[in-house]
Amino acid sequence: MVCAIGDETGKIFEQISIPTITPEETVPKMVEYFKKANVEALGIACFGPIDPDKSSPTYGHITSTPKLPWQNYNIVKAFEDALGCPAGFDTDVNGSVLGEATFGQAKGKKCVAYATIGTGVGVGVFIEGKLLHGMLHPEAGHVLIQRRADDGYPGRCPFHKNCLEGMAAGPAIEERWGKKAIELKDKKEVWDLEAYYIAQALTGYVLTLSPEMIILGGGVMHQEQLFPMIRNYVKEMLNGYIKTEEIGNMDSYIVPASLHDDQGIMGCLELARRALKNE
Repeated sequence: MVCAIGDETGKIFEQISIPTITPEETVPKMVEYFKKANVEALGIACFGPIDPDKSSPTYGHITSTPKLPWQNYNIVKAFEDALGCPAGFDTDVNGSVLGEATFGQAKGKKCVAYATIGTGVGVGVFIEGKLLHGMLHPEAGHVLIQRRADDGYPGRCPFHKNCLEGMAAGPAIEERWGKKAIELKDKKEVWDLEAYYIAQALTGYVLTLSPEMIILGGGVMHQEQLFPMIRNYVKEMLNGYIKTEEIGNMDSYIVPASLHDDQGIMGCLELARRALKNE
């Protein structure tokens, strides 16, 4: 859990990291940190699935997360009760896209998608000043993709096997190739297959969301050689169907995160500002 103190301009004054154990062990340490700072509002960008619908009886809860001790935990109430201040609440990836749209390279854009590809895959979507929710929130890391003919790997996701997370997240790379991604940096075949799968998902996002920018973050995307490969595959998969200035300039369309891995925290600052404004 990364905890930070900052202001509405996106300036971060300090931050700490607290291990994610159980709510009973972790939350009191976070509460203590924020109490000392006398915060006016809190932004929570949380692993999920979560319930972000304020009209729902389970609003503020972490719901069916694989982190079993956190299932059905009302994290918003825990902090609001302890700190006596309003809390803005959303997914971790929605926090990241909000940080980029408010303070980073996506500022001024109407529609932006942010995907984090690491131990799992998550996608946040910013549209017309708001974060996309709908009946829940985007789970576009689990879109189904076609397995390439030369790939016999069955997929790691216990729900879908051949979804993006099941085929392309860090644990899938390690299981398929027998080594961690960082040890495979010079293996072109590893990253060509990875780029192919990521590009399938991004092509779907282009066609359904029509984003003005796609931002890719997370540990896997530290392999910077992926970006040109992904861009080429997306262009190939679109096959000339979408003709826009953005698609014509892929180098500034599919891009790495811009805020030095602080986009999630900076999104939390904006969530906090919005919570205070709406109180």
